[in-house]
Amino acid sequence: MTRVIEIDWPEFGGPAQPPGWRETAAEYSRRIETARAWMRARGITHFAVYGDREHFANLAWLIGFDPRFEEALLLIARDGDPLLLAGNECLGYIPASPMAVNLRLQLFPYFSLPSQPVRPHSTLLDTFRQEGIDAHSRIGLAGWKPYPDPQWLDAPSYIADQLRFAAGFENVMNAASFFVDPETGVRTTITAREALFFEWTNTLATEGMKRVIRAVKPGAMDYDLLEQARYNGVPLGCHMTLKCGANRVSLASARGERIERGGRFSCGISYWGANCCRCGWVLEDWPEYIREFAGPYFEAMAAWFYHLRPGTPGAALHDAVHSRLADDRFNVFLNAGHLIGLDEWVSSPVFKDSTIPLRSGMVMQADVIPSNPVYYSTRMEDGYLLADARLAAEIEALDPSFIDRAARRRDFMRSVLGLPVHSSICPLGNIPGLIAPFILAPNRVLTLA
Repeated sequence: MTRVIEIDWPEFGGPAQPPGWRETAAEYSRRIETARAWMRARGITHFAVYGDREHFANLAWLIGFDPRFEEALLLIARDGDPLLLAGNECLGYIPASPMAVNLRLQLFPYFSLPSQPVRPHSTLLDTFRQEGIDAHSRIGLAGWKPYPDPQWLDAPSYIADQLRFAAGFENVMNAASFFVDPETGVRTTITAREALFFEWTNTLATEGMKRVIRAVKPGAMDYDLLEQARYNGVPLGCHMTLKCGANRVSLASARGERIERGGRFSCGISYWGANCCRCGWVLEDWPEYIREFAGPYFEAMAAWFYHLRPGTPGAALHDAVHSRLADDRFNVFLNAGHLIGLDEWVSSPVFKDSTIPLRSGMVMQADVIPSNPVYYSTRMEDGYLLADARLAAEIEALDPSFIDRAARRRDFMRSVLGLPVHSSICPLGNIPGLIAPFILAPNRVLTLA
């Protein structure tokens, strides 16, 4: 049964130095070859990968390049160096990637911002033909996500149309599943090097959340509270959010509202590889809220954590939540957890009847969102890396302190909060499993211990 106890929030520290997010040129070359093996197995002659500022993660995974301001398109044939088409400004940013020396670069000025100079260039159709795309080709086009119909494409029409004109309508298919399919997608797991970066961004987000919550008091303005996040320039995974006062619109950012005693509070801080969310009531106590809502939620999440380990089918996490939280009271509509990458939501193996097994290298967000018109919500969203012995050893070889921090966080979840966390789970943030339901009394937290 859930109880409320009073504790000092834990202090776990973080990496001594900010780790980079990019891999080595050799790793990116290996990823290109992984894509080519996937192409050969499916009879694909050319793989076109679209990206822009919002939908950057596929290109970042393949070549360590995230488009800024502009669109970009990578063309991979079955051999030779890939061709990257970029606009005026991204051409100057590409050298930030160690993979730049292994790419052919070409300006396509219409990827640039409106009204910028248009220098001489090849048309898209000419470029596609020069790359050997014709009626005998089969094209995989990755925009952002898969759809029920593989001929649905979410790259801009001026790209999709020209590919279809060059190869034939029926020869251009959606290939986003290569990246994000929850069972086979290459971006559904991370490497040891990426794990170091994800832990760093999770510590930034969770330490920021600590400061924000500790600064909450009646009359405080939402903008002033978010200054406590101490944004340091690492790319955001999504907009920071803070809702209080009359601001109750989902996903809303700060807008000049002030904290009201007895009101609702929620905050989200997200960087690449991390998203920390908490919500609760601007109160010191409300026993009914614990008994009827937050307590049962915490118990359901304990069952969720019990099943969070490599080899568990996604349905087990779904059932752990939905068998305990009635729809008419808790209304958990979205997936009971999802995968996070550089983008905040990659995909999810967690849904009803899912047989997709959780795998080592997945980073699962404990993002289970209840909603009730009386009790509002509660949350403990942070990131958790599933790491088997091999991945843990690879991480330890890069930074032994990562493994030590993960063990101490895991022990806190078990011994203080009573959450049954498997030994393969590496909590990435510094407030793992912690729910402080009453924002004016943040040291009062939920426990099953």
